[in-house]
Amino acid sequence: MNININPKLQKQLHGLHSNLKTLIQLYEKNNLSNKILLSGPKGIGKSTLAYHFINYIFSKDEMCSYNLNDFIINEQNRSFKLIENQSHPNIFNIDLLDDKKSIDVSQVREMISYANKSSFNNKPRLVLIDNVENLNTNSLNALLKIVEEPNENLFFILIHDSRKKILDTLKSRCIVFKLNLTYDKSLDVTNKILGKNIFDYLNEDLINYYASPGELVNIINFSINNNIDLKKISLKEFLLLLINQNYYSKDKFIKLYIFNIIQNYFFNLLNKTNTKDNIYMLHNRFIKMNYNCIKYNLNYENLFIEFKTKILNE
Repeated sequence: MNININPKLQKQLHGLHSNLKTLIQLYEKNNLSNKILLSGPKGIGKSTLAYHFINYIFSKDEMCSYNLNDFIINEQNRSFKLIENQSHPNIFNIDLLDDKKSIDVSQVREMISYANKSSFNNKPRLVLIDNVENLNTNSLNALLKIVEEPNENLFFILIHDSRKKILDTLKSRCIVFKLNLTYDKSLDVTNKILGKNIFDYLNEDLINYYASPGELVNIINFSINNNIDLKKISLKEFLLLLINQNYYSKDKFIKLYIFNIIQNYFFNLLNKTNTKDNIYMLHNRFIKMNYNCIKYNLNYENLFIEFKTKILNE
């Protein structure tokens, strides 16, 4: 059975306790900017942090309010249930839609329409934009107009994958919280989400030093869904499996994460060989081919076939 890591359903906050406390302290002192950018690697819990902060705000005068001592959302809380059902009147969500390469301007325009309507209560309204790095030119320009002069009691929480760039024109308008987890902390958080040791699921060879808890849990979910025993498979064997079975094209998570796995494989090669020049050359060629695939919207099949032939099968 899959391990659910949907941010809006995570009742326990792991690893980012001090960040939540900072947000709450600023909010309670009326010193919090109404434009917040949570920036950090994908999968470390930025969106989960945002939902815990949101629940703290909305549950203050409700039954079953937020437990700040243990960083827990009460599942009986009214606001949590409304968010779970995507029906909270004071929250508007924008995210990258499935099979879309960018956040469309129509999504931002719908949010602007929501923001310009009168609120039926005195509570703040929050706009949560996940994967903000995927705003295209038109959607970014539309967003900039409203964040420049937002309506009263309207807050923007933007979630940014720090491995990808966003324009300074947006970043400069926000207070930026840079979030990160150490390797040991990432493993600790992952173990808490799993309820057991990650090495009961994965060969240590498969764990990238920079992998986030979300990425590690998604790898485990992938293995469960496809009946793959990742305790008995090496990094090379895993990559061959992903390429030979075309998981890079048919699995949403692997489509993105395979490049992290390949980077990890190159890193391991560099550590194991004395002839590093050839590895650097192959790595640079792979990066260039990947760039061309993105730029010219090319099929990735040739990229992975060459990677398998020239590197994995050597």
